[in-house]
Formats: sequence, C-alpha cells, structure tokens
Amino acid sequence: MHRKGLRWGNTLYLLFFFIVIGLVLHYRGRTKPLVAFWNDVKSVFIYDKKPQDRGDNPYRNPEPDDVAVDDRTEDMASDDRSLLEKEGLEKRTDETTREEAEDNTPSTSTPSDFWKVKDFHLPAIGSNDQIIRHSRITLRYREQYEQADWVAYKLTDEEASAYLSRDGNKFVPDPLVTTGSAITSDYTRSGYDRGHLAPAGDFNLTPADKQETFYMSNISPQVPDFNRGIWNDLEQKFRQWAQRDGELYIVTGPVLKPGLPTIGNKNEIAVPERYYKIALCLTDAQPRMIGFVLNNEFSSENLKTFVVSVDEIEQMTGIDFFPRLPDAIEKKLESANTTKGWFSARN
Repeated sequence: MHRKGLRWGNTLYLLFFFIVIGLVLHYRGRTKPLVAFWNDVKSVFIYDKKPQDRGDNPYRNPEPDDVAVDDRTEDMASDDRSLLEKEGLEKRTDETTREEAEDNTPSTSTPSDFWKVKDFHLPAIGSNDQIIRHSRITLRYREQYEQADWVAYKLTDEEASAYLSRDGNKFVPDPLVTTGSAITSDYTRSGYDRGHLAPAGDFNLTPADKQETFYMSNISPQVPDFNRGIWNDLEQKFRQWAQRDGELYIVTGPVLKPGLPTIGNKNEIAVPERYYKIALCLTDAQPRMIGFVLNNEFSSENLKTFVVSVDEIEQMTGIDFFPRLPDAIEKKLESANTTKGWFSARN
C-alpha cells in the first residue's frame, strides 16, 4: 500500500514537473511571462466572451500546401473584383469615409478645430505617392520595398475594448495597389512572420474592418520572436491607452532604406531592421504624443526603453508626421521625449 502511494506521488511530481517545463518554454519569448500567463488563464475562466483563437498559428509562414489556397487571390488584385466581392473581400472604397465627411477646414484653422481638417492624422503626402485608402486604414505603399512605410488610423475606446475572432481571415494581395502588392507565398520558408503594421486586434467592430488588416500592403517581414513578443506587447499597450483616453491617432510602419536584405518568391520584399509606432492623444486638456522605435528582434526590455521623440523618427524615416497640427503644437509635441501622461500605475 505504501509503495502504491509512493508511485502515485512520483507520478504527480513528474506530471507537475513537465507542466512547469512546458509553461516556461511556452512563455519564455514574452516580455512579461507572468502577465501573459494570467491573461491566458483569464481568457479561459473569466472572459468567455473573448475566447482564445484556436487552430493554425495565424503568423505561420505558408508552406507549399498553403500556396494553392493563398495565391488564388493573387490574380484577384488586378481585374476580378467580382470574385473579391463574392468572398466578402471587396472594400467600401467608394463610400464616403468618416474623415472625408468631416469639415475640410484649411490648415490655418485654430487649435480648437484643427482635428477637423480632412486627413488631419495622415503624414505629409507627395504628388507621386501611392496612397491606399481603405475604410479604416490609410497607408503609403512603397513599391521599391513591397510594403507600406506608414499606416495611419484612429483607434477608439469601443474598438480597443471589442473582441472579434480572426478565424476565417486570410492574407490577400491588396487590390488597390496599382503596382501589385506582395503575395502570401513570398513569405514561404523565409523564416519571417507576416507581421501586421496596423494590428488586426485594433479592428473588432466588423469582419470587414478586420479583414482590411490582412491585405499584404499592411504586412511586413518580422522576426517571429519580435512579432509575437515585444511588438505584440506594444500593440496591447496602445489598446489599453485607447480604452483609458477614449481615442488615439496612430501612425506605424517600418524604417525603410536602400540596401536592406530581401525575401520573396515572386516579389523582393525588404526586411526592415526597425519599426516605429506613434500615438497622438487629443482628449486631454493638453495634447500628448509618444513615439517608439524597436529593433526587429527578440527583446525582453521594458517598453519605456524604446521611447524616442517623434523628431527622431522623422529623421530616421524622412516622413513628416502630423503636418496639419498647428506649428507651435507640432513643434512642442514632436520634440518631446517623455513618457509623462502615458505610463501609469493603471497600465
């Protein structure tokens, strides 16, 4: 009897040991493993309305068996708009967007109404730029690098708090990119994730909004441990801030430059060394802005260590962010390198 109890105790000990080892291996790539573990536990036992997505890893690089499915949309990007519409992928590009419906006030507007200016949240646009306007995101596509160098949108409290499964979402070529966007099979066996610039998790009000983020124009090659680790942490932090502050204007993208290594079976897609993300909050009495630059690699550092001034990001990228802000406000916000008003005990 004693031996039987001893064997049972040893079995429980070994089972506990392997569970601990499994948890360590699973969460070792997270910047906050205990927080990530607790969030996963809550998603199972507490937040039933937000179940964890199941099935294949959404970032998984497509292998040969996937190519036949993923690349069927390659030809859709040119002429077959009816097929896109049939699959629910046609976007409401001809409809009046929320930004376009607002007052098209000249850029000389007073500080109290500068946010009403059409495309107020977009970076400066050149006459030869390829600007892609979907219903919820706007981006500038750089054919030279086969990806966008900025994606801009507004994130509201409602969107940041909502949940919508990404089951059924497909990475597809962007039909609005006149020069042709990258395709899914360009990432096959590349070793890189199809990393979102505007994250799917920011668009949970309608399936159409969420599907927009799966256009290949919004995708960039990211190191897996970066995409699923520190970059994901930053995306979640922005959603927390949108919930707290009501809404954020966000611009995000890769730092592109000539000479970057490339991947791709059909297109040459540049692999960025760094990515940036900028948030502007106008709901407080005093506007706030914060910028981040992260290397395309695993990191366990605190997010605060990646904070930089927006002026620095402009120097890195050559992009003029929020040019429709009144000059005095723009200069003050973009030159600041501070976390004041952003990080707090609440988040």
